Amino acid sequence: MHVLKIEYPVADYDSWKAAFDRDALDREGSGVRRYRILRPTDDPDYVIIDLDFDNASEAEAYLGALRHAVYSSRQASPVSGEPQTRIVEVVEARQY
Repeated sequence: MHVLKIEYPVADYDSWKAAFDRDALDREGSGVRRYRILRPTDDPDYVIIDLDFDNASEAEAYLGALRHAVYSSRQASPVSGEPQTRIVEVVEARQY
């Protein structure tokens, strides 16, 4: 499994979440198997998103589409800073 990790500050979480929920890039149709939204407890205007994919090529394709459609125009979500992104591979996981 591969995870596309995205993080950035947002101007207003509720507005950002509404844009996220519109799902302009069709997460499920793009290969996203699961997502998690995290917010630091000391900074509610910052988000960290984990998008799980079966393989790296799906994650890379989604990141490319995201950069083109959202980050370049800044119209689809109220992102107030430059996103940091990274694709990582899950090498071990355990649930208790």
